Amino acid sequence: MPKIVDHEERRKQIAEATWRVIFNQGMKGATVRNIAQEAGLSLGALRHYFSTQDELLSFAMRLVKERATQRIQDIAMREMSPKEKMVQILLELVPVDEQRMAEMEVWFAFTFHQKYETISQNEMHQGFFPELERSLEYLAHHGLLREGLDLELEAEKLYAIIDGIALHALLESQRLRPERIIRVLTSHIQSICKEDETN
Repeated sequence: MPKIVDHEERRKQIAEATWRVIFNQGMKGATVRNIAQEAGLSLGALRHYFSTQDELLSFAMRLVKERATQRIQDIAMREMSPKEKMVQILLELVPVDEQRMAEMEVWFAFTFHQKYETISQNEMHQGFFPELERSLEYLAHHGLLREGLDLELEAEKLYAIIDGIALHALLESQRLRPERIIRVLTSHIQSICKEDETN
């Protein structure tokens, strides 16, 4: 009896192979041939799942975001204080462990690649900005934010902080270690919340 292949699962496996190639060789190494070899497939078999390199790269980038978004949604369902939950959500977007370090390196590589290629920018140009907006709205809903804050402006500031920390952690991992990242993010959340709030 022929083996039943889950095509969506195989596409995800190819995307993960793409991440590994990019992490180890950079975007220049992300050729269809190298990705097929990493995935243990022939070129013909890979093209059965992705007809073009851009289609493959677009799917692989989207999967990075989907995985991180799923982790954020899982955290949102947990029982913890709103501020603690906010910090935990932000930690999913910065490289504080090996998995997130690899994801962030791949994410930045994709981001700069798509600027010059034909990969759809409409799908990715906002990155995780909507998630950050929703997280700040969550704090506001619980009455934790300082009075008079412009939520849209605060979301831009937080987005810049996240991207800056992520980039610095990739380039200076010995200096910007996970415990320091946690302190920075916790300090920022405290700075935009009411001083007399204990949650």
